Amino acid sequence: MTLTELRYVLAVARFQHFGRAAQYCHVSQPTLSVGIQKLEDRLGLTIFHRSRSGVQLTAEGEEVVRRAQQIVEMADNLRAWSRNTAQTQSGLLRLGGIFTVTPYLLPALIPKLRQTLPDVPLRLDEDYTANLRRKLRRGELDVIIVARPFEEPDCTIIDLYDEDFIAVVPKAHPLAKVEQLTLDEMAKHRLLLLGPGHCFRDQILALCPQCQSAVDDELDEVIQGSSLATLTHMVTSGIGVTVLPATAQNQHEHSGDLLCFKQFAAPVPRRRVCLVYRHSFARHAVAEKLAQIIRQLRLPGTSAVTQA
Repeated sequence: MTLTELRYVLAVARFQHFGRAAQYCHVSQPTLSVGIQKLEDRLGLTIFHRSRSGVQLTAEGEEVVRRAQQIVEMADNLRAWSRNTAQTQSGLLRLGGIFTVTPYLLPALIPKLRQTLPDVPLRLDEDYTANLRRKLRRGELDVIIVARPFEEPDCTIIDLYDEDFIAVVPKAHPLAKVEQLTLDEMAKHRLLLLGPGHCFRDQILALCPQCQSAVDDELDEVIQGSSLATLTHMVTSGIGVTVLPATAQNQHEHSGDLLCFKQFAAPVPRRRVCLVYRHSFARHAVAEKLAQIIRQLRLPGTSAVTQA
């Protein structure tokens, strides 16, 4: 059994396709297939079901992939440590983040990161929370930035900041004159939300029973968009009203002549943003330094979180 064979298994499990897995591993497909067959023979079990319709993990294969991921990650960590213990903090950091955080965090974060950790370039990946969780678990990402609630075994979770929600309405809209605005009041009008899969949508629905009822009843008053920028443009055009995380306001203030950004009445709806990395990630210090940098940014519309 070799690390190379284990990497072949992880690649096929990831792509569910022998050809794409071979390309990813920079080998021919026959070489990859022979390597996996050798491993299956040594283990005395079948890792993948092969058929014309595709490749699927067997029940035993699921466990093989889980253990292979741990072994490969431990080997990678050992290799990093062996190069030079004093320099293990340098090198590429694979950072993932949700769609409603990274566009507003990165412009402030990247200059500070380059100044503080110049030897740690970022490879960025925006995705849904569920996909980021899976990529982190598989070792495809080192660190992810998501919103609570979030729990994952064998991971460290560092709370970064609390972020207020703000209302966005056309300047001529009746809600622009409401002094004590609430989510329930917003739900009485044509509400624009992100589509299913976005945790920001889920947070709004969890905080607003009337919003949830409108979605459940598939009312015309609820319209979905693909991004916060799209929702804001729709509000600008007069289609409806929406809710943004406070950090998004600065990027849309160019529409200030047409839009009204309003604070919600107390208790102000908000979310908690956090950073997550695996316990097995060798460069704990880099992840924790990244969290420290983000917390020190004090982004507009956010408040500090005191760690327990």
